[in-house]
Amino acid sequence: MPYLPQASTVSLSIDRYFLGSLALCLAVLLMVTFFLVYFSLRYSRKRNPQPTDIEGNALLEAVWTVVPLILFLALFYFGWTDFRTLRNPPPDSMTVKVTARQWAWSFEYPNGKRSEELFSALGRPMRLELNTLDVIHGFYIPAFRIKIDVVPNRTATAWFLPRLLGDFDIQCSVICGLDHSAMLSKVRVVSEEDFRRWYFSDEGERALAKASGGKPGKAGANLLEEHGCLACHTLDGGPSVGPTLKGLFGSMEKVEGRAEALKADEAFLRKEILEPEALIIEGYPPVMPPNTLDKEETELVLDYLKELK
Repeated sequence: MPYLPQASTVSLSIDRYFLGSLALCLAVLLMVTFFLVYFSLRYSRKRNPQPTDIEGNALLEAVWTVVPLILFLALFYFGWTDFRTLRNPPPDSMTVKVTARQWAWSFEYPNGKRSEELFSALGRPMRLELNTLDVIHGFYIPAFRIKIDVVPNRTATAWFLPRLLGDFDIQCSVICGLDHSAMLSKVRVVSEEDFRRWYFSDEGERALAKASGGKPGKAGANLLEEHGCLACHTLDGGPSVGPTLKGLFGSMEKVEGRAEALKADEAFLRKEILEPEALIIEGYPPVMPPNTLDKEETELVLDYLKELK
């Protein structure tokens, strides 16, 4: 039983390679240790006061050159085979866009649906296109044996084929700032039927919410979740990296560089969203990433903040 679940197909071959390499290294360590101890005792000064002058042994030298060469070539071959598998997703893979930001992950699916957690269907390959809005992050799913660096101004790719149902951790493996340890998410592997139900649920909800007579509050709350805003802001008045959003609209806030407190009206909040560095509320670090909301989405979020008392 592995110490981590083998939740993807590639995890099986990676574990075999890792355990095989570990066994080989352990065997070499034991062999070297044995001969080190044996020769230290057998040919000590006490037992061998006149050392034997050995000029060479062609057969022995050939063996200790050829055998390690074969072992290293075998390691290279199996490693290269796994690497090629990891770099070539199946043609029927679903492509999901992954966005990293301090300190959250967000996922966008082919139909435009977004989520803070990655939903995947059992037995269905999924290809990831990863980008970051700020610094370097590391996309790491231990149960899938997947880790890839997400570098600014570059699109990284990865893929997996889930083989187990369940929830599996997503972590950031590169120190990326103050709340690096809190940059967590989940892969939720569900049945094909459940995935289809989730994938096609609420289709067009955002468009309806934008139309007159809709309910912008729900759409605004969904946008906050989808864009990773809730990684740094709470909705219940609790503390976090950034100010809580509960009761923020209409409150008086002290801003760095301003002598008097400013009222958090619609103009104030819009500027906070569109230009995060322009108004820094005292007591909070200036770490809000660049805005990723379009004009209509910004209005939906503002409408929701007005309702959040």
